[in-house]
Amino acid sequence: MNKLFKIQQKIVPEIVKTAQQRYNILRGIYYNQPIGRRALARILELSERTIRNDLEFFEKHSLITISPAGTQITRIGEEFLVELDEYIKELRDISCLENKLEKILGIEKVKLVNGAVPVGDLRVEIGRMASQLLKHEIKDGDILAVTGGTTLARVASEMTYSAEPKDVTVVPGRGGLSEDVEIQANTIAAKIAKKLGGTYHLLHIPDNVAEENIYHITKEPTIKKTLEILKKANILIHGVGTAADMAARRGMKDAEIKDLLQAGAVGEAFGFYFNSKGEIIYSTTSVGLNLDDLESINKVIVIAGGENKAEAIISAVSSKYQDILITDEITARKIISLKGGEAEDRLVD
Repeated sequence: MNKLFKIQQKIVPEIVKTAQQRYNILRGIYYNQPIGRRALARILELSERTIRNDLEFFEKHSLITISPAGTQITRIGEEFLVELDEYIKELRDISCLENKLEKILGIEKVKLVNGAVPVGDLRVEIGRMASQLLKHEIKDGDILAVTGGTTLARVASEMTYSAEPKDVTVVPGRGGLSEDVEIQANTIAAKIAKKLGGTYHLLHIPDNVAEENIYHITKEPTIKKTLEILKKANILIHGVGTAADMAARRGMKDAEIKDLLQAGAVGEAFGFYFNSKGEIIYSTTSVGLNLDDLESINKVIVIAGGENKAEAIISAVSSKYQDILITDEITARKIISLKGGEAEDRLVD
């Protein structure tokens, strides 16, 4: 931990609690604006008096505006929230955890969301962090591939519109599972492309198409064109799921899922199921990118959060396939624990 923060922790330990509280309040406003004081107090489980005092502080510093419609964050407040993200990470020594996880998984970079935010907000925070990272990484001329799922849908939702349109192309990385259209790769690709000001191509094909039909389906002109563009993708953002959840989403029968889990499957990515050692023990037929393609993509970003995905992340994330992992502090500590390391006690309960 930075020496300055260690001194602050010893001399004025209340600064940690106050900073975390104000961070959560500002975030609460950001995600629920316009919002009244009473509703904000209920969401954050704080007293109205506490909320009122901190709102007065924020208003005095032009971080928020208060009107009959409710409280809203200002542009200055949004910029400050980004800076506050980094400050809270230093207070909680999250940078040290990121470095530990980078070494454990052997990947280039790990970005962690502060684990002291309300549990229900973790996916939102992961989506916000991923969207910010993606906008920073992507450049004109890039071809971005995206997969489906609730986490990737949140990334698309949290991404803000670019002030200047980017010359980028966004394509689905795989066919779609038979699930809600909002979390299918096609929908996510289109939404991200619109927010970046770029273009997109869709892949109208099921992810688990029968192997004997793949050849003929991929010869259809629009599908063939999208697949040709997909093979040129230089950035990929994808998720990781638990083996049980992903098998169920793919429509496997209970008996098949049981056999898969008994064989040791714990994680899944791109239709490949991994055991705890990172070995592939089963794969599904599909159209789109597969694991071998990941090795030739310049930047591969993987997103997964929640303690229940710790084993899945260990199994499916490695330097062979990914460059950047975005997850949360709680999951990071669980991974470090599972790998035999000791994560430091949290600075804030």
